[in-house]
Amino acid sequence: MGMTLAQKIIASHKLDGDMTPGTPVALRIDQTLTQDATGTMAYLELEAMGIERVKTELSVAYVDHNTLQSGFENADDHRYLQTVAAKYGVYFSRPGNGICHQVHLERFGKPGKTLIGSDSHTPTAGGLGMLAFGAGGLDVAVAMGGGAYYIDMPKMFKVELTGALSPNVTAKDVSLELLRILSVKGGVGAIVEWGGEGVKTLSVPQRATITNMGTELGATTSIFPSDEVTRAFLKAQGREEDYIPLQSDPDAVYDRVISIDLSALKPMIACPHSPDNVVSVDAVAGTKVDQVCIGSCTNSSLQDMLQVAAMLKGKTVHPGVSISVSPGSKQVLRMLADCGALSDILASGARVLECACGPCIGMGFAPNSGGVSLRTFNRNFLGRSGTKDAQVYLVSPETAVASALSGVITDPTTLEPVAALPMPEQFTVDDSAILPPLSPEEAKTAQVLRGPNIKEFPKGKPFADSLDARLVLKVGDNITTDHIMPAGAKILPYRSNIPFLSQFCFQVCDPDFTERAKAAGDGVIVGGSNYGQGSSREHAALVPMYLGIRCVIAKSFARIHVANLINAGILPLTFADPADYDCLSQNSQLSFRDLKAGIAAGVVEMTDEATGRKIPLHCQLTPRQQKILLCGGLLNYTKEEG
Repeated sequence: MGMTLAQKIIASHKLDGDMTPGTPVALRIDQTLTQDATGTMAYLELEAMGIERVKTELSVAYVDHNTLQSGFENADDHRYLQTVAAKYGVYFSRPGNGICHQVHLERFGKPGKTLIGSDSHTPTAGGLGMLAFGAGGLDVAVAMGGGAYYIDMPKMFKVELTGALSPNVTAKDVSLELLRILSVKGGVGAIVEWGGEGVKTLSVPQRATITNMGTELGATTSIFPSDEVTRAFLKAQGREEDYIPLQSDPDAVYDRVISIDLSALKPMIACPHSPDNVVSVDAVAGTKVDQVCIGSCTNSSLQDMLQVAAMLKGKTVHPGVSISVSPGSKQVLRMLADCGALSDILASGARVLECACGPCIGMGFAPNSGGVSLRTFNRNFLGRSGTKDAQVYLVSPETAVASALSGVITDPTTLEPVAALPMPEQFTVDDSAILPPLSPEEAKTAQVLRGPNIKEFPKGKPFADSLDARLVLKVGDNITTDHIMPAGAKILPYRSNIPFLSQFCFQVCDPDFTERAKAAGDGVIVGGSNYGQGSSREHAALVPMYLGIRCVIAKSFARIHVANLINAGILPLTFADPADYDCLSQNSQLSFRDLKAGIAAGVVEMTDEATGRKIPLHCQLTPRQQKILLCGGLLNYTKEEG
């Protein structure tokens, strides 16, 4: 039996375990990336491990999230990241150089290599044939220190592409169509591999858009083959030597195969407030639009921006629409300026923002109250834009421009298409904003600079054999990490200050949660299906841990978040009978006995003290994860293991 592309890379990087789906496998990691919203904590964790220098082939620290410097906090974090990166052997991408995923695709991604990043959209690099995973910062810190990255061996899905995209139908529409088919839970436990003759018609930036959005499926990662299209992209970046051909075997077996005919696809749109609330654009055409945002790690490539400029050229944005354009990197912005496309964008009335995540992470450009905002981003969770009652839709750049010009949601295929834009034969390469680390000798005397907002990493508590705790919060299905630990300009500057950050925990769901959790001492959270979907931010586990949460009970968990809970020393449990969810009430007193034996056996019994009802809970943990939890988290475990 042949192997899939992902299985080949896993086999070549496997350090331990077997490749039976669902069983744990330890992988050697070649590259890591961090960004500033999660990176400060990752490097604090690396420092706490006592490791002198990173052991990966390449590690890069990016500044792209917290770039709004309305106080000292973000500037201090940037200084900390630059100095800690220099000392520990990490490249540093300066503020303004671009979004981590776009820059990594341009300058560092290599087919066949493994990459983990403290950002859930790290699978973007799968567009180059990398096996790239989003992970919590502590997992990234362990990998930088030379440790393995552990995942449950995924199932293998294949999306077979045929045909070619019609004018003004895009890779974003392909992603939205798959979300319509599978939902935000449909990719859980699987790697999505893209194949078929239609793959050859997609450029690397288009492929990267698709692998980026694969995160919203809940997939472990997504990957494209490395072929002549990949070679052409790397050659244009001056990196042809990084190319290797990679594809699945003809007789590879997949757990599920989905077929999409690119030529039959229509423009799609994700309606509020979930990426899988997808319909065709023509189904909501005519809806008044207040704001349009173009950019993010999903759609900020040169190809996207040139398309936007061509559609805007000689036209003026509707007077009722406010529009922003965020190029994905300094390379993209310079090439737009050099060819005159930037002037076309500016002349249309668009506001050009810096090369950063910006509005996607709630860092500025929030919509008006109750406003309809069309965004070329990957998430439209309630309140993520910075305006709680905004109606945020996810669209392609083409749909965004068509709607910005008309003032209402508009199917771009109703417009005259612009000429096809070929990939440039040579990109403008200027790596002056990527600072190399100090030499090992220089690093010995280098100082790491910390501002007053940077606090110590919080320490988890080991588990005793019994636990008495209060149910401090009960929530429903599809709770995201934005619900648990919101993003946005008001909160992001405190990512390295867990005590201050804790006052915002679960504020979207329950403004009284923080005080109630503190008062409870030891607390329990109960959730529904797909608990913890969305961003990889480990703060959604670290802050509850700081507030005394000892376990989270849910119908099911998102992959990255359950790993972050374990790393933080919080016990993740699932209902043996999902109906037991309905029997629990907020503020109930809960008790757990014989915890250590239950964790080892995979079944923990919980008693609701008010009713005397005994509820069995599944505890599906590997022996390593059991040890991590009993130690009180991955940092404690790593220190104990030496």
